[in-house]
Amino acid sequence: MKVYKSAHYIRYHNLYKKLFGVIKKLYGNNIYNQIIISLTDYNIKLYSSLIQFKFMKKTQVLTSLALVFCLLLSITSWAQNDNDKSKRPSPPATVSGKVGDATVSVNYSSPSIKGRKVWGELVPYGQVWRAGANEATTIEFSNDVMVEGKPLKAGKYSLYTLPGEDEWTVIFNKVPDQWGTVYDEKQDALRVNVQPVKSAAMNEQLAYAVNDDGIVLRWENLEVPVTIK
Repeated sequence: MKVYKSAHYIRYHNLYKKLFGVIKKLYGNNIYNQIIISLTDYNIKLYSSLIQFKFMKKTQVLTSLALVFCLLLSITSWAQNDNDKSKRPSPPATVSGKVGDATVSVNYSSPSIKGRKVWGELVPYGQVWRAGANEATTIEFSNDVMVEGKPLKAGKYSLYTLPGEDEWTVIFNKVPDQWGTVYDEKQDALRVNVQPVKSAAMNEQLAYAVNDDGIVLRWENLEVPVTIK
């Protein structure tokens, strides 16, 4: 069935393409992907609107375009400010240390509790989590290591988790430089199971530590140790 496309449809469709093209060219794939996610979060269904374009009044079309344009301007303004990552609500952090002969480094973003319940609510059980915020948390090993008794080659990995009430799965993924919500299970290098424990003190901000036994994730009232040798 041939779909009729009016001159208005084509004009505004091309405008959308140009706007998104400029954003992608200026800020790269990561920012572009964040914009797409943000637009989805705001329930702006661009393409479904375009498909139904000929059923919309001109005033509705102009209102929709104005809304999208203002949103894009605000997001691009945020993207420019986001270049200074220290000003993020979840600022970047790095920790490094020796575990046996290997140097272990963790790069992550550190979200705060801000009065919220973390485990089981902000971070749901049974769903893959980036183990931080913003970009994927990464972990790098200078030498080959054993993680919970399983071998892992030297190199840089993204670090994800699958939280549970009594057991967590810690995931080492072969794609380190990616946005935290972009996860492909087929790229997993290793999965290990660990047991969370109650922390001695409340931790307002998520933090990692490297010690003689491996790494520890701490947030809210929980610690998640991962043995490395």
